[in-house]
Amino acid sequence: MIPAAPVVEQRGDDSASSAPLTSYLPLTAPVSVSTPAAATVSAPSTPSGPSAPSTPSVPSGLSAPGFPEAQVRARARTGSAAVFPDPAAYGAHLFGPAAPAAPAVFGGDALDRTRIVPPVFMPERLEKLIDLAREPEFGDVDLTARVGGFTARLPLYLSAFGSTRAGSGDLAVHASRQAARLGIPMVIGENMVPVHGYRKAGDATRSALRARVEAYLEAAPDGAGGIVVQQSTEDADSEVWNLLYSDPAFRPLLETGRLAFELKTGQGAKPGLGGMTVVGSAEAEQLARRFTVREVFGEDAPQRLRCATPGTFTEEILRQQLRFMRNNFPKARTWVKFHPGRDIEKAARTAWAAGADAVTVDGAEGGTGWAPGVFLDQVGLPLGECLRRIGRPEGCLLATGGIWEGGRAVRALALGATAVGLGRAALVAVDEDPEHGLERLVEAMALELRLLISALGKYAPAALGPDDLWDPVQGAVPC
Repeated sequence: MIPAAPVVEQRGDDSASSAPLTSYLPLTAPVSVSTPAAATVSAPSTPSGPSAPSTPSVPSGLSAPGFPEAQVRARARTGSAAVFPDPAAYGAHLFGPAAPAAPAVFGGDALDRTRIVPPVFMPERLEKLIDLAREPEFGDVDLTARVGGFTARLPLYLSAFGSTRAGSGDLAVHASRQAARLGIPMVIGENMVPVHGYRKAGDATRSALRARVEAYLEAAPDGAGGIVVQQSTEDADSEVWNLLYSDPAFRPLLETGRLAFELKTGQGAKPGLGGMTVVGSAEAEQLARRFTVREVFGEDAPQRLRCATPGTFTEEILRQQLRFMRNNFPKARTWVKFHPGRDIEKAARTAWAAGADAVTVDGAEGGTGWAPGVFLDQVGLPLGECLRRIGRPEGCLLATGGIWEGGRAVRALALGATAVGLGRAALVAVDEDPEHGLERLVEAMALELRLLISALGKYAPAALGPDDLWDPVQGAVPC
C-alpha cells in the first residue's frame, strides 16, 4: 500500500531542527524558514549494502551555466524569506525596480518580457469577499490542481530526469522524495531501463528507476501526486511500460489512479534529436548493443558520446501510439511530451483529440542533460511562443523550460498551462540541500503564486488568462 500522508507540519523524518513545511497550505503571512548551517550541501554518496540502490553518485560542484543558479540556491536555503529583500534593510533602503528595463534571464523571450498586469476593478475579488464575508487575502488562493488526471497540491510537477549522470543518481532520488512530500507529480525520464537496468523487488540490487519510485512511494501522501514514466524508442525495445504495468510494486499506483505513461517525442534541450550522454569506454561497449556510440571527443579520449534515437512521428503515427497506450494500459494515464516545434499547435491538438490526459511542451529554455551547444543556443521555439501558438488548450497543457520562480510560472499559467515543471531548478535546489532544498524552493514559489494570483483579483490558477498579461513589444497578449 502507499504510505499514509505524513503530518504536513513536519519537514522530514530526521531533521528536527527544520522549520515547518507550509508551501501548500493557505498562507496568511510570509513563512520564515530556518537556514541550514552550511551554505552548500553536496549530495551524499549512495549507501553500500545489498539494499542500496545501484545508482551512480553525482560529483559535488553541480553547476547550471546560463541559469539563475545563485537565486535558486538562496531559495533552497531560506525558502519564502528569499521572496523579499533582506529585512535588515527595512527602513534604510527605498526599494524599487532594479532598472527601467531589467534584463530577462533567458535573453528577452516573450514569456520573460511579458508583465503581469492587475486590473483596478476586480469582480472575482468581490465574489470571494461575499463568499468569505470578509476581505480576501492572498492566503485564500487555492493552488490545488488536476494535473494530467492526478490531484496536485500545487500547479507544479517534477520534470523528467533521464539517464544522465546528474539525473539518475542520488540527487534524483532526493528530489523524488521531496516531490512526494509536496504532493506533486513526478516524471521519470527516458532510457533509465536500457542504461541502468530494471530489477524487481527482492533482487540484491535495485535499478535507478526503482530507487526513484520507492523513494517517492515512501513519502507519498494519500490522494495527491503520481508517477509518470516516459518511454522513447529504446525504452520501447526494452518494454519498459510492460515491465512496470505487470510489476506488483506498481499495483497501488494503478489502483489509486496515480500512474501515467508518457510518450516522449522530443525535448527542449535538443529539439529533433534523441537523448545524449557521455559514457566511459567500458560502459560504451555495453551500451553499443542498444544505442549508437560515437568517438566525437577524439580517438584517445576516455569518453564516448551515447546517442538515442528521437523516434519518427506523423499525425497518424501519434494517433496510433496513443490508441495503443490507452488500449494496452487502461489503468494508466496517457501523457505525451513534445519538443518546441514550429507545428506545436497541430501536435498538441492531435494528441488531445486522440485522448491524451496531458500534453507536455518542453520549451527551448528547458533541459537538464547533455546537448550540443548549437542546439542550446539556436534551435527550438521559446516556451512563451509555444504557448502563444497553442492558444486556448483543449485539454491539460503542461509547460516546462526555465521555470524557477513564481512570476514565470504565473505567466505560463495565464497563457493556458495547467501546471509548470521544475527541472534544472529542482536539481540545483536538491544539490544545495538534499533533504529539503526542493521543498524550500517550492515554498517560495507557492508564496509568489499566491501573492501574484491574488493581486490579479483571482483565487485559483485556473482563473488566470491572457488578459492578465501585457507584452511591451506586442501590446496585449492575444488569446
